[in-house]
Order: sequence, then C-alpha cells, then structure tokens
Amino acid sequence: MALLIGRAIVIANPASRKGNRLAERARQLLADSSVECDLVFTERAGHATELALQHAPHYDVIFALGGDGTVMEVAGALAGSDTPIGVLAGGTGNLLARALGIPLSIKQAVPALLSGGEVQIDLGRFESGRRFAIAAGVGIDASMVAETPAWLKRRLGILAYTMMGTRAALRAVLRREFFDVRLTIDGVVHERRAAAVMVANFGAVLGKRITLGPEIRTDDGLLDGCVFSPRTLRDATRIAWRMLRGDFESDPCMLYGRGKEIRVDTTPPQQWQADGELMGTTPFSVVVEPLAVRVLVPKQR
Repeated sequence: MALLIGRAIVIANPASRKGNRLAERARQLLADSSVECDLVFTERAGHATELALQHAPHYDVIFALGGDGTVMEVAGALAGSDTPIGVLAGGTGNLLARALGIPLSIKQAVPALLSGGEVQIDLGRFESGRRFAIAAGVGIDASMVAETPAWLKRRLGILAYTMMGTRAALRAVLRREFFDVRLTIDGVVHERRAAAVMVANFGAVLGKRITLGPEIRTDDGLLDGCVFSPRTLRDATRIAWRMLRGDFESDPCMLYGRGKEIRVDTTPPQQWQADGELMGTTPFSVVVEPLAVRVLVPKQR
C-alpha cells in the first residue's frame, strides 16, 4: 500500500556531487506526483541537521538529497521522531541509498519511494552525538576515504572508492601497515593485530559488492564489531574472497562480535571514518539506538 504523503520538503546539499543539479528535478517530480513540496539548500556543515529539526513538525516526509554526510545529518535529526526520511542519492558513495535498494536515479527514486513503504533502522551514536547508519571503520577503509581524490570521485563515483580501497588493502599487507587494536564489546575485550576494524550496522557496503560479516542486521538493536588481521597476501586474498562471497566460516584472520556498546582503541592512534566521512583519530566509542529512524524504501519485490 502506497504511503499517503501530502507535504514534503527536500533538503539538498548544493556542494555534493550532484546535489545542485538534481534538487529542482526532485522537487518537480514530487510536485508532479501531487505532493506539495518545498526545497531548501544547506549552506554549511551541520546545516542539514538544523533544517531538519526546524521543518520536521510541518511535513509528512523530509527528503535528503546529497552525499552520505548530508543524509546522516538529516537522519540524526529525525532520530526518535515520527517523521520519515527519503534518501535521494546526490553524492559519490551513496552508501545508504545503495544499502536500502533505492535507485540512484532521481527520476526512478522519487516514484519508487512514493509507491513503496517504510522501515525502521538502528543507528550508531558516538559520544559527540553524531550518528551513522552503515559502518564506522579504522585502517584500510579509512585510508580509502582519506586518499580518494575529489576529482576521481567526481569522475568515477563509487568505482573510485573501490579502486582506492584495493590499493590501500594491498599496501597495508605488503608494507605491513598493521596496528594493535583493543575492541571492547559490551565490556568484553578482544585484542588483535589488525589491518582493519569495522563497527557495522548494515551487512554490505559499496553497493552490496562486499559483505562485512555474518548475519549483520540493521533492525536487531545491535552493532557488529569486525576485526581483519591478514598477515600475508594469501590471507588478504582469502578474506577478500570470503567477503565477496559472504562466506564466514571460522578463520584465524577474522574476528566478529555483536553488542550494544563498542569501543575501539588502537596503538598507535589511527584515523577513522563513519559512513564515508573522516571523523578524527582513535579511540572512539559508539552505542546503538534501536530502530531510531524511519526510512522510505521501494516496494519489496
């Protein structure tokens, strides 16, 4: 049964890869579907949060058009409220749109969301109050985010991340760029030598090209800690193959744990990212917010 949406607002980031060009198109598509729609643009970091908090009481849905940073600002603002978010891809990775099966084309996404339904998903919340939907990570994936140049992202989109991620993984193993990690999950401590650490909410990333771990769900009220510890190129190849296939049999180079509170400490300190945004250096702590936000999704086939 299609959702009944009378009034909507699009919060668009004009600085994202496609945001400025697609904002008016999104508004027009909504208007053509008999949805009374307004459009506002962000002007600085954090502005999407302010706009979402300001406008949420007055609209049935808030559509976020931009990269994952813009989407998560809006999602964080709507956490715990009854106002759903509609995700419209306008960035490079578009991780949440891909994970939810939302078409990357605005022309396809708007009618798919209007004729679809909604789900509630967990979010992770850091000590700063900032939230994430997909995953936070240290090591290889943080290097991928840090080292992918803007021009390559504009030209190749998500393929740029895939290329730079492969490069970072090979370099980490060949140059032995490992670090010591202390992963604390609900008070239980795990210590490993690692090349990458993830705190995952969704089980797959990069358009479901890579599965992070076994049975990771976004509606179970838990987060999943994943530690990857390849010592050789053969180890790294085996891990990559298993992640591509979703094969998570017992492996000495892969550690998984699930809980409500996770802390990541590393020696030496490492940069870390959340949903494709660099956040600083370790340590960091995160707690789960169960079923925190309502999200529009296409009709399930």
